[in-house]
Amino acid sequence: MAVCAVLAGACTFTAVHDWVRDLERPAWRTLGFTDTVPAATTLWRLLIRVDAGVLQQVLTRWLRARSTPLQVMGRRWRLVIAIDGKVLRGARTCDGRQVHLLAAYDTRTGIVLGQVQIEAKPNEIPAFAPLLDQVVDQLGSLRGVVIVADALHAQTGHARAVAARGGDLMVAAKANQPRLYAQLRALPWHQVPAGDQQREVGHGRRETRTVKALTVRTDGGLAFPHAQQAARITRTRTIKGKTSSKTAHYTMSLPASLAQPVDLGAFAHNEWLIENALHHVRDVTFREDAHHARTGNGPAVFATPRNTAIGYHRLNGATNIARATRTANRRSTQLIDAVT
Repeated sequence: MAVCAVLAGACTFTAVHDWVRDLERPAWRTLGFTDTVPAATTLWRLLIRVDAGVLQQVLTRWLRARSTPLQVMGRRWRLVIAIDGKVLRGARTCDGRQVHLLAAYDTRTGIVLGQVQIEAKPNEIPAFAPLLDQVVDQLGSLRGVVIVADALHAQTGHARAVAARGGDLMVAAKANQPRLYAQLRALPWHQVPAGDQQREVGHGRRETRTVKALTVRTDGGLAFPHAQQAARITRTRTIKGKTSSKTAHYTMSLPASLAQPVDLGAFAHNEWLIENALHHVRDVTFREDAHHARTGNGPAVFATPRNTAIGYHRLNGATNIARATRTANRRSTQLIDAVT
């Protein structure tokens, strides 16, 4: 019931109840109700007691069963999973702290493969390995998988955790890893030719991404476990005649024979999908930051059907999730039949 309502655009517990209450009686019976539907308070009391982690696992399996089977396209092809955290700005825990969620996002299908609630952003670090275990539970292993994440996750423990599960890690390095960051910046990039360059035009901007990559053969290699390549990606962006440039340095555990510069550029670009295609949609379309869920597991529980709605509509080919929810709302009978 709650999943159907959120697929149709419901953004709060009350909106879920209202959507169900306004359905025709045959739709009630399809959902398992007879002459009445639960009160809004009953629905709320039930959902805030649900285990958010178990709910995410169940709904992820349901979505993956609906997705196109994975096809490996050549020896260099990899499934890219982006990991990132998000603050639910309107939600609070029982002691008044903000709610933080760390998610793993399948950039191929748009499905969230796992999600854990953490106490604060620095707690993303100890939550990384348990999140990987959720992903492994869904996929069976991390073989053929590249994990991409921001510089917070440039942790030696993370590199070892990914490798131990059979996967590979591409992560940016910044000042939180000073030795590694200094090593990457000191490499002779001026002697390295551009390995790939991509240009994009849209939304009033022009962007060029230039990738340089090399295999580090210095004594001891990079100060990061399993790192086989270093990459430098320069993004040059022009908006309304103003041009800016930003350079980021990465480590990659795949060798050059399995990850060329064009692949590294694509992996890094896919890291942004979890922000743009998931978290941004939860905020703008589902108004997540405005939802003041503050009791029990409510914040994490309601984030889960939002993830599911986005994944469901992406699997159906939707590029505009807001439009997809409006369509689903107008065709509630077909939606319920498809879900149930």
